[in-house]
Amino acid sequence: MNQSFDIAVVGATGTVGETLVQILEERDFPITALHLLASIESAGSSVPYRGKNVRVREVDTFDFSTVQLVFFAAGPAVTLSYAAKARAAGCTIIDLSGALPAVQAPQVVPEANSHVLKGLAKPVQVSSPSASATALAVVLAPLRGVLDIQRVNVTACLAVSAQGREAVSELARQTAELLNLRPLESTFFDRQMAFNLLAQVGKPDAQGHVPLEKRLVSELREVLGLPALKVAVTCVQAPVFFGDSFSVSVQLAGPVDLDAVNALLEAADSIELVEAGDYPTAVGDAVGQDVVYVGRVRHGVDDTSELNLWLTSDNVRKGAALNAVQVAELLIKAPL
Repeated sequence: MNQSFDIAVVGATGTVGETLVQILEERDFPITALHLLASIESAGSSVPYRGKNVRVREVDTFDFSTVQLVFFAAGPAVTLSYAAKARAAGCTIIDLSGALPAVQAPQVVPEANSHVLKGLAKPVQVSSPSASATALAVVLAPLRGVLDIQRVNVTACLAVSAQGREAVSELARQTAELLNLRPLESTFFDRQMAFNLLAQVGKPDAQGHVPLEKRLVSELREVLGLPALKVAVTCVQAPVFFGDSFSVSVQLAGPVDLDAVNALLEAADSIELVEAGDYPTAVGDAVGQDVVYVGRVRHGVDDTSELNLWLTSDNVRKGAALNAVQVAELLIKAPL
């Protein structure tokens, strides 16, 4: 394909935005001009791209009519502030924030539901799900057509990088303070994060569920095309910089053939199945990689209709930035 595109990345100085730019370069995405955008506080900094340092400009003054494709890699408030402006300018939008309703911007994980991109009204507006939903969808998608999935229970141990550079810096600072026997001060987190687990990620609602848990349930149902699927989720903040890990229990309508499950996972795109007797970790395996690692595939202790799995994935790279770029690669096969 000889066609190339003018592209903007909103939130280019964040962890996901910088990784997105890196992946665009690695995969040789056909770009004529790359515009990096951020808030006024971050404007003026630069991000490396193809051997040069590209200056970051203020999103508030950007003319979206100069580009054909926009990645929104900042928070929901930023997407809500500028997406309508970009769409009015005729831009294709890929949103990573979860701000846009599904009826306006369907959630897409290429390994699970790329078919939803066909026939979308132009300019196209789609969403790349949360990193957790992406990882889970990649693994569950090859199973859904063979196994009658009744319920999914997930304990998600999430890296602090999902909450941005400030969270990463605080975990590093707390770790240093404790190792050097200095008094611990918590600023970003409401209590000690280093060498600890926090039982919730965000502020719970009246029923005790945090927004990320509800978002994960909604996105997983949509991407898998199983709107009635029962999903129970607990998101735990883990003292890990990068890489999410998941304990997953899938309840099925009948006994599970583990050999068949392993064969499906082995053959699936974007999955690395770890051999029996071993297991993957975020730090040792997933960080920096473009696949979801799966291990500890087994029945329930006393229930052969229960399938238990251990998953780990790079939340910033595979879960967020790469998924968005893969969606863009599918979209540019047809004129934007």
